[in-house]
Amino acid sequence: MPIDELDGRLIELFTAEPRVGVLEASRRLGVARGTVQARLDRLSRDGVIAGYGPEIDPAALGYAVTAFVTLQLRQAGGHDPVAKRLAQVPEVIEAHTITGPGDMLCRVVARSNTDLQRVIDVLVDVAGVERASSVISLATQVAYRTLPLVRASARRAGRTGGTRPGEGGADGAKPGERPPG
Repeated sequence: MPIDELDGRLIELFTAEPRVGVLEASRRLGVARGTVQARLDRLSRDGVIAGYGPEIDPAALGYAVTAFVTLQLRQAGGHDPVAKRLAQVPEVIEAHTITGPGDMLCRVVARSNTDLQRVIDVLVDVAGVERASSVISLATQVAYRTLPLVRASARRAGRTGGTRPGEGGADGAKPGERPPG
């Protein structure tokens, strides 16, 4: 779903300050409160904004070790039953079906290297998992991020006309209308 420059600025603001509020966002962006609310509603409805929850740092909870574990699965039974069981392991913070030599890639956390062994043992014990191989993350060089994608999408929209049919420009006014306020 394409976004325009105002969508990009709105997403960037709420990413930097998730508790900013619609009224303050409208003031900072120089658009009507209704425009901000309508944009947020549409971005949420279309799945561009997937949530507004707090971002949790596992290390601050005592899980200082991050590892990536590749699982090889028994071909009978499929990925879904394994994924359901992996979702019950709190230390599994992501699991993806992948291509390549493995079948699933999991990002896991642990309290220590010894605890990581326990977590891997739990994963290998899941019905359907044949074997696991792991690598420990030494440092996060580029953290999970989406703002560069937002900025690139907004720039692309700006080069192609940006405004959606029936919508006004960044001030919320429709073509031929005066801006609100």
